[in-house]
Amino acid sequence: MSGSLGVLLRQHGIAVATVRGQGWGGLKDEQLWPRVAAEGRFFITSDKEFGDIRKFPPGTHPGILLLRPEREKLSEFARLLEFVVRNAGLERLKGAVAVVTSRGLRVRYPR
Repeated sequence: MSGSLGVLLRQHGIAVATVRGQGWGGLKDEQLWPRVAAEGRFFITSDKEFGDIRKFPPGTHPGILLLRPEREKLSEFARLLEFVVRNAGLERLKGAVAVVTSRGLRVRYPR
């Protein structure tokens, strides 16, 4: 995802580390996920694989936000991310698996 989405988060006072910035670009999900989880980071992605609660059960990680725009355009990703930050806040999604689309936000919280 674009670094400009990190800028959007930083404007809201959210600390950001990117996959590319960490030097993890190009890693397969199986290699990437343990690194993200080990750092205790909330993960924002457009990779729908991370929305699978059987693989990533709520409560077993710091949290996942899956951005699913109708069109894969930077402006659409930014709009969805802005919606979540303004209306739900990432703090409320800790430990959850959340999916945001143009229709709204679905959240699976830990039991």
